[in-house]
Amino acid sequence: MAGKIDTRLTELGIELPEAAASAANYVPYVITGNLVFISGQITLWNGELMYKGRLGENLTLDDGLASARLCALNLIAQLKAACDGDLDRVSRCVRLGGFVNCTPDFTDHPKVINGASDLMAEIFGEAGKHARAAVGCSSLPLGIAVEIEGVFEIE
Repeated sequence: MAGKIDTRLTELGIELPEAAASAANYVPYVITGNLVFISGQITLWNGELMYKGRLGENLTLDDGLASARLCALNLIAQLKAACDGDLDRVSRCVRLGGFVNCTPDFTDHPKVINGASDLMAEIFGEAGKHARAAVGCSSLPLGIAVEIEGVFEIE
């Protein structure tokens, strides 16, 4: 029987990607107490790298929003793995940290990371509201547009 969050994903027409393995000397997530710390997730869709480039140069704000949403889907895929497949164990999205690959004059970092924040609220409702940072940077791994890390509370 599908849980409440899995049912919500189906209602929204949202498919989660496969949870990606670590690409270096780190783990995808760490559980300590009732918190899950998820390593930075990038713009991968089932192994295919998407949204390479810089906001303000060769990517638009809409590209940035889609990039952040994809990172958030990867966060949720990792969270599902951390919860042994049961997203109903998630009691809160605590914090997201978003990094935007952009030109020095690009200042819409918060709007870009809204792509992730909005998805958390869509899926988890009130429990999806979180603290956040949205930071611009001159480059990100593999030339991707966005990377997002997260902290979640679970039962």
